[in-house]
Amino acid sequence: MTTTSKLIRARRFLPLFVTQLLGAFNDNLFKNAMVLYVVYSVYNSEADEARFSALASAIFIIPFFALSALSGQLADMRDKAKIIRIIKFCEILIMLVGGAGLALAWQGIGLHTIAIPLMLVALFAMGIHSTFFGPIKYAILPQHLRDGEVLAGTGLVEAGTYIAVLAGTIVAGWISVDAAAISVFVVACIGYIAGRQVPPAPPMCKPEPLDFHIWRSSIQLVRTTMQDKRVFLAICAISFFWAIGTVLFIQFPPLAKNILAASKEVASLFLVMFSVGVAIGSIAINALLKGTVSARFSPLSVIGMGLFLFAFEMVCSAWTSHGAPGELMDVATFLSQPLAVPLLLTLLGIAVCGGMFVVPLYAFLTTFVDKSQTARTVAANNIVNSGAMVVGSLLTGLLTLLGLAIVQQLLVVALCCVASAWLGYLLFRAEKAAEAA
Repeated sequence: MTTTSKLIRARRFLPLFVTQLLGAFNDNLFKNAMVLYVVYSVYNSEADEARFSALASAIFIIPFFALSALSGQLADMRDKAKIIRIIKFCEILIMLVGGAGLALAWQGIGLHTIAIPLMLVALFAMGIHSTFFGPIKYAILPQHLRDGEVLAGTGLVEAGTYIAVLAGTIVAGWISVDAAAISVFVVACIGYIAGRQVPPAPPMCKPEPLDFHIWRSSIQLVRTTMQDKRVFLAICAISFFWAIGTVLFIQFPPLAKNILAASKEVASLFLVMFSVGVAIGSIAINALLKGTVSARFSPLSVIGMGLFLFAFEMVCSAWTSHGAPGELMDVATFLSQPLAVPLLLTLLGIAVCGGMFVVPLYAFLTTFVDKSQTARTVAANNIVNSGAMVVGSLLTGLLTLLGLAIVQQLLVVALCCVASAWLGYLLFRAEKAAEAA
C-alpha cells in the first residue's frame, strides 16, 4: 500500500489517473443517463428495454473491435502524451453532440427522430474515443513506472475506473437529463486540462508506417500477440470476464424495473454496488499478491464470482415487493425490503471476485511483452474483448427473443464462469512452467 500511496502523488502517474478517471466518469454518466431515460420514460416492455440496452452496449463496443489494431499501432509508434491531448479534445466535441441529444430528450422535442439518434451517434463516437485511449492507459504504465510498481499502478487504474463508473452511475441516476447534458460537456473540458499534464511518453521503438487496413491489421495483430501462451490465456480469460460483465450491465436496468419493481435510482444503485466491488477487488488482489504479477488467485476468484451469481439469481427469484402496488420503489423503500440486503451483498460479492480475477490478467499484458509492443498487446486484447462483449450483447438479445426471463439468464452467465476458471487455471500452469524453464 506504500507503493500505492506514493504513486497516487507522483506526477508520472497522477495526471494519467485523473484523466482516465474523468473519461470513465463521463462515459458512464452519458451512457447511463441515456439508457435510464429511455428505459424509464420511453418504453413499457421488458423485451424492448432489454433490446435497447443491448443495442446501446453494442454500439459502444463496435469501435473496439474495428479500430483497436490502429489505436495500438498509433500508441506504440507516437508520443502517447500527445495522443492523449488529441483524444481528450475530441471528447469535448463529442459531448457537445451527446449533450444536445440529452437536452432534446429532456424537452421532449423530436424524441424518437432527433434526440435518440444524436445520443447514439455520440455514444458510438465515445466508443471510438475509448478505443484510442484504452491501449495508452495501460501501455504508458511500464514506461513511467518501475517494475515493482506496475501491478499497483494497474490496480489503481482499474480501481479508479470503477470508482469513476460508480460516480457516473450515481449521478446519472439522480440528476435530471438537462443537468446531465451540461455535466458531460464540463467534465470533458476538465479531462482535457488534466490530459495536458501527462508527462511525455515517446515511442519505445522506431516509428513505422501505420497499417490502415482494418481487417488485415487486426488479424495480424491478434495472431502475433497470441503467440505467447501466457498472453493468449490472459486475453481469453479477460474476454470471458467482459462478456459476463456486459450481460450483467445490460440486464440491470430492466431487471430493476420489471422484476424488482424498483425505480431508476435503484437500477443506478445496482451499478454502484458492482463498481464498488470491482474497485475493492482490484485493491485487495494487489495486497494479496504483494506486487507480484501472478494468476495464482484467478481460478478461485472467478469460481467465487459464479457462486455469487447463483446466489443473486436465487434472491431475485424469491423477491416479493412490499411496496405500493403499481408503483416503482425508491431507494429507501427498496432498502426496507426483507431481501434487499442479501441482494446487494451477493451483487457486491460478484464484483469483488471479478476485480480480483481481472486485475492480474491486465498486468500480464503489460509486463510479459517488450515495452515497445505493450500498446499493441493491449489493443489485441481489446479486439478480442470487444468481440466477446458483442457476443454477450447478442446472446442477451437472443435469449430475450427466445423468451428466457432476465432472472433465468443469470444462470447462463454463472455457468460461463466455469470456462473463465479453467482459463485462469491454465494461465497459472503456464506461469509456473515459464518460471521452471
